[in-house]
Amino acid sequence: MRALMRVEDLDLGDAPAQTALLALNNAHAEATSYLTADRWRALQGTAFAATQVRPSAGLLIAMARDAAYDSPNFLWFRARYDRFAYVDRVIVDQAHQGRGIARALYDDLAERARGAGLERIVCEVNRIPPNPGSDAFHARLGFSEVGAGVLAQDKAVRYLAKELGA
Repeated sequence: MRALMRVEDLDLGDAPAQTALLALNNAHAEATSYLTADRWRALQGTAFAATQVRPSAGLLIAMARDAAYDSPNFLWFRARYDRFAYVDRVIVDQAHQGRGIARALYDDLAERARGAGLERIVCEVNRIPPNPGSDAFHARLGFSEVGAGVLAQDKAVRYLAKELGA
């Protein structure tokens, strides 16, 4: 099925898709974060990559190091690394999980990042509350832990990186 899957850029002008993807994001707010429509549009406008697999099956938003972005997790990576793509969120609709959508989104990001001369893809995965599915997924893709952070009493993360190589 992956061969038939097409990763494409999010289109700010496609109102039905934007509404569906924002709803998908907000349905997974515990793992990512809740966004208003204005913040959703701003996030895409700042992104190095803002991609999807239709029909609203999955999305990925990633920032490059020079993005005007204030996420504490992003800033943690910015203080330590040059030339990276930071995965701010990757979400796959529950009805579409297990079909390789997240892998396709990450593969597309890796291709874009290499093309832009970036050296690594970085992200964080919740340690508290735990996210074992995301831990297993990132381990399968070759990510390794490069740090950890406590963001609040009930929120801690593991920082992960994957070197892209040539």
